[in-house]
Amino acid sequence: MGLRTFDVNENEFETEVLKSDMPVLVDFWAEWCGPCKMIAPIVDEIAEEYQGKLRVAKLDADANPDVLMAYGIMGIPTLILFKNGEPVERITGFKPKDKIVSKLVSHL
Repeated sequence: MGLRTFDVNENEFETEVLKSDMPVLVDFWAEWCGPCKMIAPIVDEIAEEYQGKLRVAKLDADANPDVLMAYGIMGIPTLILFKNGEPVERITGFKPKDKIVSKLVSHL
């Protein structure tokens, strides 16, 4: 089972996320963040299960502070679903997989 997620940074954000033809779920995370480590396998499963309908990007919060500021992200983990360049759904903090999926499916 290969990883279906990809890393994105500030420079690629517009091309990879905002201009994507497919909805993109961005996982804002950091190495020191415990809940980020707990949510990571869930995010990987979602990437696997919704392959072809959704792309899943991971953005290192510490390395890309300008992106966090642009979207007013105060805490991590934060998941934001972007569709046609717009943030259409935001999930902050650790949530169980079914809660995350239920917020995403209406947009896919």
